[in-house]
Amino acid sequence: MSESSEGPERVAEALRGCGIEAPVERFEDGTATAVDAANALGCELGQIVKTLILLADGRPTAVLVAGDRQADTAALARLLGVSRKRLKMATAEQVLELTGYRVGGVPPVGLPGEWDLIADDSLARFQQVWAAAGASDALFGTGTDTLVAATGAQWAAISRTRGQE
Repeated sequence: MSESSEGPERVAEALRGCGIEAPVERFEDGTATAVDAANALGCELGQIVKTLILLADGRPTAVLVAGDRQADTAALARLLGVSRKRLKMATAEQVLELTGYRVGGVPPVGLPGEWDLIADDSLARFQQVWAAAGASDALFGTGTDTLVAATGAQWAAISRTRGQE
């Protein structure tokens, strides 16, 4: 495993802290992308939760989107009450600074500080989902409703299928 265990250990602690009983699993082939994660697990692409980090007028926002969907930034901007121009995807450096995790390993739990958290309603198609667990080779699985409740995320329709404009 190429990455240290510090990130996954922090995620395991965050999971315990929010009442989710789920082991953090490491995968030799890596799970940095939703496709890689789905292949490693042998699950549907949509069951992989992508934790996207955006800045809404400078405010940190985490968006949980199914692996087979793309965030609809126009819908997200409307929901957050900002103009589309004031909603920006965080850079890799900003993601690390804001979350303490590198892109490809950002978990939806245990984010430091104040966050807006939004879960796309397309995730509700699945009873079980998997999300990054602090490193690009680490995942945890849990019930969809359990994850959304534990993070305090707001359900909303903020995605589109890949390639849909």
